Amino acid sequence: MTLELIQGLLLAFALVVILMPPYIRLARHLGFAKRIREDGPQGHMVKWGTPTMGGLLLIAVVLGVFLALRWPVEGGVIAPVATLALVGILGAVDDYLNARTGEGITARQKLLWQTVVAVFVAWQIQSTYAISGIRVPFVGDVFVDPWIYVPFAAFAIVASSNAVNITDGLDGLSGGTLAFAFVSFMIIALLNVPAQPNIAFFSALVIGALLGYLWFNVHPAQVYMGDSGSLSFGATLAVIALITGQILVLPIIGLVFVLETLSDIIQIGYFKLSHGKRVFRMAPLHHHFELGGWDEEKITLRFWIVGILSGLLGVTLFLASIDRLR
Repeated sequence: MTLELIQGLLLAFALVVILMPPYIRLARHLGFAKRIREDGPQGHMVKWGTPTMGGLLLIAVVLGVFLALRWPVEGGVIAPVATLALVGILGAVDDYLNARTGEGITARQKLLWQTVVAVFVAWQIQSTYAISGIRVPFVGDVFVDPWIYVPFAAFAIVASSNAVNITDGLDGLSGGTLAFAFVSFMIIALLNVPAQPNIAFFSALVIGALLGYLWFNVHPAQVYMGDSGSLSFGATLAVIALITGQILVLPIIGLVFVLETLSDIIQIGYFKLSHGKRVFRMAPLHHHFELGGWDEEKITLRFWIVGILSGLLGVTLFLASIDRLR
């Protein structure tokens, strides 16, 4: 199984590295270019016009390789495959409208589509695995009625999707932290009881594709994944956490995404309550450090370090829980 994981990861990486240059030229030709918000850091204006919607290629590679090597798709992996495809479509439409008109799908429309997909996927996970509880570290499975589990799981999927989207604001930031998070869940899927080799293989493909994307996305970025990538991979991360039974460990493994989202919520809430005052120089959190004088590369690398350490902590909690329950 380890050999298959390595082969799948390398294949996905190679395909993205080979296909990305012509994809970037095509995106530039079609006018799929990054638009920078005028109220953001002024240093980002140089990124205006950089090709975007790179996430669409990553999705195509991951799904193409997985379906080619794992057809027919078994019930246990229908949920992440469907999530990556369906949320990817939403993100691609948003990217396309942004590139063409400067305004994408409205927040309400986007949330509605995410919720519909999340509820469907949550129901599919619950029915496939007959889940009757949520696994709590050091405690075990705590019984949860399906009518509670499905809304809870759907909320986790939508929250994770948007958290990764919020984090996608610096070159290499979301791609690297996503890769580390998927590495953690690949390990969890392999060591789970029982083991989940198909989930581990799917995660390996995602990791390979993200590493291939980072080859072109590290500063100065040649391409951005756009909403097609950040929304879909964020949602898929939560789905894999649900399938492995480690959804309560996800906030630890995805600590960077949690901190970024909380900074945005705190900033908006305090701004409204205080009639114009701010907690951070700018939200989300990476912009706060950027306006504080940190170089973009330094912020990205330090957030990567946090992502690696939080991933290790999450896997450690998983392993300690498994040992305690045996």
